[in-house]
Amino acid sequence: MLYLWIKAFHIISMVCWFAGLFYLPRLYVYHAMSSDSISIERFKVMERKLYRGITTPSMILTLIFGLWLLHMQPLLLKQGWFHAKLALIVLLLGYHHACGRLLKVFANDANTRSHTFYRFFNEFPVLLLLGIVILVVVRPF
Repeated sequence: MLYLWIKAFHIISMVCWFAGLFYLPRLYVYHAMSSDSISIERFKVMERKLYRGITTPSMILTLIFGLWLLHMQPLLLKQGWFHAKLALIVLLLGYHHACGRLLKVFANDANTRSHTFYRFFNEFPVLLLLGIVILVVVRPF
């Protein structure tokens, strides 16, 4: 029963993490389009609170619950689909930290990229989510 509770909290924290990773780059799109100081300052606050208050804690909880699940079922490490999932998680962690670097760029008013760049940047976690969910549910190898 404990395993199922941990799995539920892992999924919940993962959903919150992805929600932040979907919304933060969308804020970057709007921030890059803004020119008035009131909007720019508002986006800085929203981005900081989302990244530090929701997205990063959700990432940490996802990793904690995931490692706990792995500790309870170490045989997962012998399955190919799980290795592929771990590779996608490493990419997701890199994306998360790239969002953090961009947060600093915007906070320092140093953005040089267009809103179009951020529109494309915003799609990357969707691809990772598709891959991760398919690997976990279908377990193709």
